[in-house]
Amino acid sequence: MAGRRAYLPRAASELAVVLVPAVAVLWSEPPFSWSVPSALVACGLLPLRHIAPPLAVVGGLWGLAGGLGWPAALVALYALGRRGGRVSTTIPWLVLPVVAAVTPVLMTQALPWQRMVLTVAFVGLYTVVPASLGLLMATRERLTESLRELERARDEALAASQDAARAQERARIGREIHDAVGHHATLIAVGAAAIAASTGEDETRRGAEQLRALAKRALAEMRVALGLLDGREHAAGLTEIAALVAGSKAAGVDVELLNSGAPGEVGPAVGRAVYRVVQESLTNAARHAAGAAVRVELRWNPLELQVQVQNRPPTRPSRWRRDPLGGGGAGLTGLAERVASVGGQLSSGPTAADGFAVRATFPLRGQPAPAPAAAPAHEEQLPAVR
Repeated sequence: MAGRRAYLPRAASELAVVLVPAVAVLWSEPPFSWSVPSALVACGLLPLRHIAPPLAVVGGLWGLAGGLGWPAALVALYALGRRGGRVSTTIPWLVLPVVAAVTPVLMTQALPWQRMVLTVAFVGLYTVVPASLGLLMATRERLTESLRELERARDEALAASQDAARAQERARIGREIHDAVGHHATLIAVGAAAIAASTGEDETRRGAEQLRALAKRALAEMRVALGLLDGREHAAGLTEIAALVAGSKAAGVDVELLNSGAPGEVGPAVGRAVYRVVQESLTNAARHAAGAAVRVELRWNPLELQVQVQNRPPTRPSRWRRDPLGGGGAGLTGLAERVASVGGQLSSGPTAADGFAVRATFPLRGQPAPAPAAAPAHEEQLPAVR
C-alpha cells in the first residue's frame, strides 16, 4: 500500500506533463493539416525523456516542423539540459530543433533577410532557454552535493582532530603517571634489593625479595596499561593466575586455586579480564579480611567460564579500615565495567558465612585451550613472581 501511495503522485505528475502540452496544441491554430497529429505524437513521446532525453527531442522534430511542437519541445529541451548536465554534450542537440522549426518557414514564406535573422534568433532563443534552465538546475544539484560532501569532510576532519587531541592528552597523562609512579616503584625495588643484599636474616631477605618482585611486577603492569611497552613483554592473562595466587600466598595470604571442568579457548581480552578479577579480589581480601582464607575457583563449561573468589571472615583487624587512604576506592566498579566490555557479567556481595564473594562469568569460544596450573592448597612458601 505504501508503494502504491508513493507511485500515484509520480504517475499524476507524468500525466500532467503529457496532457498540458497536448491541450495547448489542441487550442492552437494549425498551419498545416498534419501539424496537430505530429504535435500530439511529440507530446506522447515525452516519457522517453526519462530513458534518454535526446529521444524525446528527436521525437518532437516533426511537431516543430508543423509549427505546434513547441509545448512538447520545451519540456524535452529542459530534460535534455537537466539530464545532460554539460554544455558540451547539450549544444549539439539544440541544432536539430532550430533547423526543424526554421526550415518550413523559410521554404513557405518569402521573407526579407532581416526577418529571416529575427526568425532564427527567436527560434534559437526558444530552444536555448529551457535547455539552459535545465543546465542551471543540474549545476545547482552538483553544487549542493559538493557542499554536502565538503560539510561531511569537514565534520570528519574535526572529529579526527578531536580524537588526535584526546589521544595526545591521554598520552601526556600516561607519561606523567609513568614517570611519577614508575620513579617511586623503581626506588622501592632498588631499596628492597639493597635490604636483601645487606641483611643476614633469611625471613627479612625473603620479604625484601618479595617486595622487590611485587614492585617490578606493578611497574610492568602499569606500562602495559599505559601502552608504553614495545611489544616484547605481554600483558598478564589467564596463564599467569597460578603465579598471581602463588605470589599472594608467599605474601602471607591463605589462598588456594581450584579448577573444574574442561578448559575452553579464551581470547586475550577475556584472559586479561579474568586475571584482573582475581587480582582485584585478592587485593581486597588482603585489605579488608586480614587473615581470612581465600578460595579462587575457575569453573569451565562448554559455553562459559565462571570465576569466583570467596573469602571467609577476617581473623584479625585490618589496618586498612583505620587508614583513610586504604578504602573507599572504585575497584569493583571499574572491574564490572572491564568484565562487561568483554561480554561478561560481574556480581559481588557478602556470603552467608559472613565472608565476601566476587563472581564473574565470561563467554567461551568452545575450543580447547591450556588451563592455568592450580596452586597447592597447603600453606608452604612458593617462589615470588619476578
